[in-house]
Amino acid sequence: MSDTNAGAGTPSNDAGEPTNTDSNAAPAAGSAAPASADPAAGSPDPKPTEPVVPESYELKMPDGVELDSAAAEEFTAIAKELKLDQAAAQKLADIGAKMATRQAQAHAQLVETWTEQVKTDKDIGGDKLEENLGVARKAIDTFGSPELKALLNSTGLGNHPEVVKLAFKVGKAISEDRFVGGAPKSNANSDPAKKLFPNMN
Repeated sequence: MSDTNAGAGTPSNDAGEPTNTDSNAAPAAGSAAPASADPAAGSPDPKPTEPVVPESYELKMPDGVELDSAAAEEFTAIAKELKLDQAAAQKLADIGAKMATRQAQAHAQLVETWTEQVKTDKDIGGDKLEENLGVARKAIDTFGSPELKALLNSTGLGNHPEVVKLAFKVGKAISEDRFVGGAPKSNANSDPAKKLFPNMN
């Protein structure tokens, strides 16, 4: 009787070498492993949230700082161009307000320095400060326009020693007795600009 299982051994190739038919066997060395299916692979990154740009910005300024209408319109246009939301626009406005405050404080300190220089000047200050400021005021009243007075007062230049000295020299030149309306010496520490421009705020 012939053996029907004789050919049921391990299959071999033409060279007589056994071949592996096990589906669970590990892949041969050097062969690529099948790619795993990753649902996130190839998906686009989520877009960042767009800032909410308001129609108009409600900006809060610190005490002593005012934002006029022209500056507010210019700021709004720039903030919208940069697509700033309310919070970011307020931060930018806060920085601008701090810079403006520092500039104003620095200018006020400079004007105060000019004032002290006038009071202690060897030519126009000292005990005759009030008398000399009266002479200077006569020159400003005689030759200065309202616009000039407003400029000197608003910028603080009315306290500048060189401006006061010039006005004093002109006042002396037009004064007959070199004394015009001297104020009591108890006010010797007053602001020179207020003496030169008594009607200005």
